[in-house]
Amino acid sequence: MKRRGFIKNIGLGSAVFGLSGAAGFPAFAEERKASAFKMDFAPHFGMFKNSAPGGIVDELKFMADQGFRSLEDNGMLGRSVEDQNLIAKTMEQLGMRMGVFVVDGGDNWKVSLTTGKQEFLDTFLDTCRKSVEVAKRVNAKWMTVVPGYFERRLPMGVQTGNVIEALKRGAEIFEPHGLTMVLEPLSDNPDLFLRHADQSYMICKAVDSPACKILYDIYHMQRNEGNLIATMEKTWDEIAYIQIGDNPGRKEPGTGEVNFSNVFKFIHEKGFKGILGMEHGNALPGKDGEMALIEAYRKVDIA
Repeated sequence: MKRRGFIKNIGLGSAVFGLSGAAGFPAFAEERKASAFKMDFAPHFGMFKNSAPGGIVDELKFMADQGFRSLEDNGMLGRSVEDQNLIAKTMEQLGMRMGVFVVDGGDNWKVSLTTGKQEFLDTFLDTCRKSVEVAKRVNAKWMTVVPGYFERRLPMGVQTGNVIEALKRGAEIFEPHGLTMVLEPLSDNPDLFLRHADQSYMICKAVDSPACKILYDIYHMQRNEGNLIATMEKTWDEIAYIQIGDNPGRKEPGTGEVNFSNVFKFIHEKGFKGILGMEHGNALPGKDGEMALIEAYRKVDIA
């Protein structure tokens, strides 16, 4: 279930830079803070590395000063306990909450849960148990799960049954702790098993647990099926987490074809209180690009 091989341009590689700034907040902490965004947008580490070059603490403080109230970090499971504790402590001080991290099952994610093989199931369940420990450490509620690639030697119904049974087992681990794994249909290539919202909806209904819901990524769903608002309406009661990225390009709102003002209006009117993860790259480089990204979100934030 490892996604690093096909998720691009989200800046995770720059997350683990100098923690020397952890002793105190940077100089910009004294500058005037921006008003909080009305919608709970969550940047990731590396998105503001030029404006806050001092490390994890600097970047979190910069995010908070710009009005962001949450963070998401796909690679959290692979961080050291020391870094996880530092992130959690800093976010608590800033009043921020934690978005998703990936239940990263290692190098066998490509053919994992679709096969029904015990070895892949064992790896998945072991990673779920480790994810519970990390979630408690960083005060996370949601964890991303990707079932993997098609197993072309098996009928689609059998693959779906294998995925459902594996997710039921995962839900048994997460549910007692009030945690939720969110299934993310993806568009990165045609070999991926989970690609559509209705397919994810069916699987969540079959698992039948509050610990198994949908991560609706606007970028991937625009590429795979479009008709975003109508599709979200049909699958809404299983959507627990939303991610953002314009298409084409997978950059901030306003750089592609998606009408984010309308989409966010719909999400707000549905009463969504969750996090909207900013899982995309920056359209422009440097500090100017980072400021342009923030302004793009100001333009589409709900009135």
